[in-house]
Amino acid sequence: MERGQRPWSFHYALPEVARRGFPGMNRHLEGFLEMLAAERAAAANTLLAYRADLEDFAAFAAGRGKNLAAADAALLRAYLESLAKRGFAARSQARKLSALRQFHRFLLREGHRPDDPSAALDAPRLGKTLPKFLAEEEITALLEAAASRAGRPGLVATAALEMLYASGLRVSELLALPRSALTQANVTGAGVAALLVRGKGGRERIVPLSSAAAAALTRLVAAEKTPSPWLFAGRDRRRRMTRQGLALLLKETALAAGLDPALLSPHVLRHSFATHLLARGADLRSLQALLGHASIATTEIYTHLTAERLREVLERHHPLARKNEGATCANTTRAHVPRARVTRK
Repeated sequence: MERGQRPWSFHYALPEVARRGFPGMNRHLEGFLEMLAAERAAAANTLLAYRADLEDFAAFAAGRGKNLAAADAALLRAYLESLAKRGFAARSQARKLSALRQFHRFLLREGHRPDDPSAALDAPRLGKTLPKFLAEEEITALLEAAASRAGRPGLVATAALEMLYASGLRVSELLALPRSALTQANVTGAGVAALLVRGKGGRERIVPLSSAAAAALTRLVAAEKTPSPWLFAGRDRRRRMTRQGLALLLKETALAAGLDPALLSPHVLRHSFATHLLARGADLRSLQALLGHASIATTEIYTHLTAERLREVLERHHPLARKNEGATCANTTRAHVPRARVTRK
């Protein structure tokens, strides 16, 4: 293949959602988005995120008399500094830098420029943040609250909770499930089957469909007065439910369950699925397959969660820890004896 020749069809159709609002989109940006869609099977939301990040930099560059594809390292560095001044978190800065790096590697590969100015930039330091998850009793409270809700909201909330927690789906994967997925799984209401799910990058995987989830989906479909091509349909039956609509429904269910709605989101349920499985003895490779992670390094974050949980259990239930705590409470004049702790390696 000659330098500058695209490895995909030149006439590849960029999804309309990625073009919207940009009638005069920069040709290099359009080519980059086409590559992401064609070579990496990037989802519409991914394309929108890349487009927004690169258009933000393009506006910054234009304010300094430069165009998107002619930036140098000094301009990129000034842009990153401006992000910090504008209050962007380190993780958001890192995401925007990643978009810039991939864009400039694309330009270099395609022969649109002779160098990659992003190669000399350092990424912002990111602190380790552990995924948030719910306790098993909180999941039970949510399911009970959803089951007690009347009408379609209760049916949708129950089906969504069962699917997100019992199968570990991403919210985008859940809402993209067609109505036919239920029949293709050969579910008879109380049967146990599996679903074929298309995840990030177009990768397919098999996820379990529990009997409770199958029953909840069957009840939801049976109650629909107007058939829809989607399992989770929106107000317009021809379209699927929005992420925002599902998130709002889950937060209402959290309130009904006596939980803080700020603690609940579809992704928190996915984290809870993974954390509870690992805590009950699941191996990392199986968990990686269930979650659809391309790299096991992504799955390993859950081992930190279980280590932290074990430390808390030890401090709460170990005889020496409880004895030391009781002695301290009984005689405050005695020297404090530290509670037994497990240090993470």
